[in-house]
Amino acid sequence: MSDVLPTIPPDTSDSLAVLEKSRSTAETFGIPLAVLLEITHRCPLQCPYCSNPVELDRSGKELTTDEWKKVLSELAEIGVLQVHFSGGEPTARKDLVDLVKHASDVGLYTNLITSAVLLTREKLSELADAGLCHVQISFQGIEEGLADRVAGYKGGHRKKLEVAKWTRELDLPLTVNAVMHRQNLHQLPDIIQMSVDLDADRLEVANVQYYGWALKNRAALMPTVAQLDECTAIVEAARERLKGRLTIDYVVPDYYALRPKKCMGGWGRQFFNISPAGKVLPCHAAESITGLDFLSVRSNHSIAWIWQNSEAFNRYRGTGWMKEPCKSCEFREIDFGGCRCQAFALTGDAANTDPACALSPLHETIFKQAEAEAEGETSRFLYRNFAGGTLESENGT
Repeated sequence: MSDVLPTIPPDTSDSLAVLEKSRSTAETFGIPLAVLLEITHRCPLQCPYCSNPVELDRSGKELTTDEWKKVLSELAEIGVLQVHFSGGEPTARKDLVDLVKHASDVGLYTNLITSAVLLTREKLSELADAGLCHVQISFQGIEEGLADRVAGYKGGHRKKLEVAKWTRELDLPLTVNAVMHRQNLHQLPDIIQMSVDLDADRLEVANVQYYGWALKNRAALMPTVAQLDECTAIVEAARERLKGRLTIDYVVPDYYALRPKKCMGGWGRQFFNISPAGKVLPCHAAESITGLDFLSVRSNHSIAWIWQNSEAFNRYRGTGWMKEPCKSCEFREIDFGGCRCQAFALTGDAANTDPACALSPLHETIFKQAEAEAEGETSRFLYRNFAGGTLESENGT
């Protein structure tokens, strides 16, 4: 990989000059078209890279059925077009069919992001009848032993395959979500073929992003540079070979990049999600940044007000908050300094440059450590759970 930062002309169409006047960024960009609803943190799987926060919301804090219905109605009223029911495992909620039906009734496109292991064919059929538009199933590998070990759930892989077949039998579009890391990247060619065999419309090859639970498991998950290069080549070849048959999205880990990704389109610019307890968040991991107060749908403020005016959403919008080297960087309106959650997790200050950027003074130290971990022998997982994590036994059982 090159050690020279690429020269990219500033994207004048993305200029923030007008956004940083009297109006907020949100008022200029408007409400996002799609919103992620994490309706529960409960999940039978224990994936060591889970995007949920380490401090999980227990069931007693979850929004009620009526509260979620009120949220769905409000989202439709303010212009949201799509909602993604996620978790945890959204099918752990007994009211999921009611929520999907209500979303459909108010005109929202609905996507179910699921581990699939709790679904029956009858329940999936009920969801389809309620108006469910799309199903996205996560897979931890292609071989049952490894996949079940990663998920910490025996029999899970077999059930996922079964539910994927039911999905297509019910004529629902299917996306396969394959979270990739050092211990399963060798299975990528077979995962691509599995997606074709399951008649999936899309495959997300999503390399692990290292915050929250994944950061705790970085030494067991981080791929080597050679693995990542091979992965990229496999995806590029498959995209060409399967053009028109399978759409492949590819998310790379930014630990080996020279510039950071524009995380979630930029903080508070294009995305928000709602947590099980009703907090409106700029991204999945935002609550990991201590010192920010995220307002809930249970507050006296509307979702639109929270999006446009809350202090937490405006803290890192635009470029006015930036310190050097971001402040004077030619890419500041392109990548917006990278991921705020990763900056906080790795440097202790969310206003610092994301260490994924080669201009960060901490880039070399932090990512050399990650390279060393990728070449190391650590393979045991710290499984995700409400107890704060359980270390995998030495024999992998």
